[in-house]
Amino acid sequence: MAIWRRFKQLTALVTVSAMLMSLGGCSNTISDNTDSAASAASADPSASDVTGNATIDTSKLTEAADSIVSSENTEESTESSKTYDSVVVSFIGDVTLCSDIKSVDANKGFEYVVDGDLNYCFQNCSEIFKEDDLTIANLEGAVTTSTEHKDKQFVFAMPPDTLKMLTNNGIDAVNLANNHTMDFFEKGYTDTTFNLYCAGITWSDQNTAATYQVGNYKIGMFGICDWDPINLAYQRIEELKTEGCNIIIANCHWGEEAKYEQNDKQTVLAHKLIDKGVDIVVGSHPHRLQPLEKYKDKWIAYSISNFCFGGNTWLSDPDTVILQCEFVMDAETGNCVDYRLNIIPYSQTSSVGNDFCPVPYEWGSDKYYRVLSRLGWSQEDE
Repeated sequence: MAIWRRFKQLTALVTVSAMLMSLGGCSNTISDNTDSAASAASADPSASDVTGNATIDTSKLTEAADSIVSSENTEESTESSKTYDSVVVSFIGDVTLCSDIKSVDANKGFEYVVDGDLNYCFQNCSEIFKEDDLTIANLEGAVTTSTEHKDKQFVFAMPPDTLKMLTNNGIDAVNLANNHTMDFFEKGYTDTTFNLYCAGITWSDQNTAATYQVGNYKIGMFGICDWDPINLAYQRIEELKTEGCNIIIANCHWGEEAKYEQNDKQTVLAHKLIDKGVDIVVGSHPHRLQPLEKYKDKWIAYSISNFCFGGNTWLSDPDTVILQCEFVMDAETGNCVDYRLNIIPYSQTSSVGNDFCPVPYEWGSDKYYRVLSRLGWSQEDE
């Protein structure tokens, strides 16, 4: 655009020059008075030529053109001097680092397979998590040694030491707004938040927002379940705005299990969260991949499925994903000016059944493209 303006302005100067020269060349009366014209020229050589034609001071034209070019270069320099930073956040779905406490598959369960190896589960993705700026998981279950629990179909209790599986492998933050955090009642919840604090893992839920600093940028996050009052989410958003967060993330636990499409409630909630100021909405709970949606230039991932789920010894659908969002930041204003997604298709297991060791699908394979299809995505979308 700047180059076009410069072209038009230079063209205007050349046009004026041509007009003036043309006017001088049409003067018959002056050419009949050669002596007067010559006399005038000797008095003021820049005023006219010997024929009486008006003479253009080309030095003035050159100065004007140089002035325009200099001005435009300054404008272009100002535009190009803007600096942009990128903040890369990775999202993974449900993570449960234990078996169901009532599990009878002792020789297939999480504890037996993992056998205390703190680097086993995330060995095929830890480098991705360590290279980004922030990795967030949905942590399903209590981190507690308590034994009193709810009477429900699946109950999950992770020993505190298992949190080293997260910290050793670059997982920095977790969402606790889900249907298993309270499996061991209030005592289990208190233990969970205390153990996460001791491990240095950022956590948030529907009642507590959290922030995470990346360079000059503050990332805010909170969780919400679709059975929670939406006002809880609104309160968390306002708190994070007050904190001066440059990016706000909503982790949503919602939808229907085993469904490949979001329901109307998910769509309405996601849109309301973005309308209130959330920059990206990432969902889990259905244990299946659900489509991505771009709404008001921001992204919604309705479900990114399980990622490392100790509660199942066999998987009816192993497809999962590492969802990365690159937030492009204006370094001067601190505002996010663009959102770019990167999709990394994964399997929750590296063998038949469930060995609790997620592995990437081979690029270009049928399974790779199956994941993209379920998300309604092609890598050319970004």
